[in-house]
Amino acid sequence: MTNVTYLDHAATSWPKPPEVVAAMARFLERDGGNPGRAGHRLSVAAGRVVYEARELLAGLFNAPDPLRVIFASNATHAVNIAICGLVRPGDHVITSGVEHNAVMRPLRALEQGGVRLTVIPCSGDGTLDLDAFARAAESAPPRLVAVTHASNVMGAILPVAEVGAVARRTGAYLLVDAAQTAGTVPIDMQAMGIDLVAFTGHKGLQGPPGTGGLVIGGRVPVHEMTPLTRGGTGSRSESENQPEDCPDKFESGTLNGAGIAGLGAGVRFVMERGVHALRAHEIALARKLAEGLANVPGVALHGPGDWERRTAVVSLTSDRLSASEIGFRLDEEFGVLSRVGLHCAPAAHRTIGTFPEGTVRFAPGPGNTPEEIDAAVKAVARILG
Repeated sequence: MTNVTYLDHAATSWPKPPEVVAAMARFLERDGGNPGRAGHRLSVAAGRVVYEARELLAGLFNAPDPLRVIFASNATHAVNIAICGLVRPGDHVITSGVEHNAVMRPLRALEQGGVRLTVIPCSGDGTLDLDAFARAAESAPPRLVAVTHASNVMGAILPVAEVGAVARRTGAYLLVDAAQTAGTVPIDMQAMGIDLVAFTGHKGLQGPPGTGGLVIGGRVPVHEMTPLTRGGTGSRSESENQPEDCPDKFESGTLNGAGIAGLGAGVRFVMERGVHALRAHEIALARKLAEGLANVPGVALHGPGDWERRTAVVSLTSDRLSASEIGFRLDEEFGVLSRVGLHCAPAAHRTIGTFPEGTVRFAPGPGNTPEEIDAAVKAVARILG
């Protein structure tokens, strides 16, 4: 596709690095056996590709054990494995007021079944009220704290290390939804006190759709977790009961081998270039975009003013046109691709006052240029002029 300015990397990265496409093709052409399902050379080759991806992800997140890297179809799937695996009726769970529905919907469903849910408010720019969080955790120690690492609506990064310290002090496990930050913001599970990381492959990790996973830290009692699905794992086939070992306990059915091959290549891409360098590039573009948009009459920007506390997401609204009309015209008239609406995060929009219409969201990625940012600003100015 030509003559397009793609600024929707918070939804999915595009185009994928050539090495990601090559890795997927190579798997299908050369290593396309079923990993863990046989002893022949193609199954062994496929299993090697899958394990190498586990090792890469464990290294990226500083996780202690590659076998506790559980592959899933996306971050939503991974979040459900964690929440539904750990939480029981009567348990207390704490979350934030800017969560994606990937977290809110399973928690609301469990709330209807007897789980006590506390939603900690955030300010109008997405900043978490840490004092309110600490009071809630200390007054009624939770089983689980489940928070996003960064809002997909306004880019606000939550203070995960501080949340992790409170979680440890009160005996809770900390689940972090890293859909917006894996590959774009440094994540050190051990240094930040994170027990579980849910990640998706198709955004900052530069992998294909249909990939993601859950990284389980050493504190989490895997034997107490209930698997979301049960079935064939290629291991302990003599038993009709689900294996208790990781990763098999949580990986029933044939894995997406080609997708995992592409994901592994995407993680290599990220690690070779460096998360800090990728973040610096994207933040520079987002800052340039926000500064340009701030000078456009009728534009209101949403999110923290401190760029150290946000991702490269820039959300705007206007008192002149609806978000949907702005986004439509950006695409049709200027070839600038954004995302409009509620972004599957109504809680966040209620927090920042943009519910029910939502925002126009821009999110630059590794391949975007300053010239494309200038073009996007000019397009918004033309539309609202």
